[in-house]
Amino acid sequence: MMDGPQAHWLQGGKRLHLNHGPIDLIVEVFGEALECRKAYEQAVARFQTILAELVDELPELRRPASLRPRLFSGSTARRMEAAVVPLAEEFITPMAAVAGSVADEILGALLAGRKLDRAYVNNGGDSAIHLSAGQSMTLAIAGIGHGLADRIVIHAEDGVHGVATSGWRGRSFSLGIADAVTVLAKTGAEADAAATLIANAVDLPGHPAIRRVPARELAPDSDLGDRLVTQGVGRLSPAEIATALDSGLAVAEDFRRRGLIAASALFLAGHISVDGSMALAAPNKRQGKEVAHA
Repeated sequence: MMDGPQAHWLQGGKRLHLNHGPIDLIVEVFGEALECRKAYEQAVARFQTILAELVDELPELRRPASLRPRLFSGSTARRMEAAVVPLAEEFITPMAAVAGSVADEILGALLAGRKLDRAYVNNGGDSAIHLSAGQSMTLAIAGIGHGLADRIVIHAEDGVHGVATSGWRGRSFSLGIADAVTVLAKTGAEADAAATLIANAVDLPGHPAIRRVPARELAPDSDLGDRLVTQGVGRLSPAEIATALDSGLAVAEDFRRRGLIAASALFLAGHISVDGSMALAAPNKRQGKEVAHA
């Protein structure tokens, strides 16, 4: 039997940990003490039912999206659907945006009626962010598999409220070979969905060094069904790495031109490609289409 929603403090009461089944959140707010306390209480209250609401609509959430939005009862499910509909020219289900949407939902609960300087909800690396005027936040890019310790600096005037990372090395399945793709967008849900598709596009179809397995063999209830997901990437030449990154970058640039994302950073085999205006504090970084060894 699944345990119910859990909430406890980390770091001597500075950060709130919320956990229920697959949902694992770190929440931190900054501001006047009373406002912060009430914000945390609101987040805990909202968290009590969020997983049950998603489970109720899970069968339809696992079905592919189309350009015509479906009607969902739960607010988190509606966030998921809204994030994937603009991307539905390619195969995508609302599950591609579940982590970011949950983060957005809890952030919304934190902010309701409150005055906070800064706040974030981190759902396994996919985060929703609040910055009041003049505020900024530095976020780490984790899990790219190369020992890098990159940092993204976001300012309130950037209009970025979501950051998400996808790739075959992460906790979710990927159709591509990117070690990681990090996306900045207006919401966590939008960043999550876009990162999924950009990571899928970083690919070398049919390459013998890439090991793929049908998603259903790894998780029988996966929304990806029999689609092949990446389970291993062998040695690639510099030209092959550049080709794969360029494929993903073309999708990222399209999303940015359409106003769906603000910026993205694509990582593969120690190389990085950055598109858009991203304050990425990393050595040897490059902007635009250039690829550099990091």
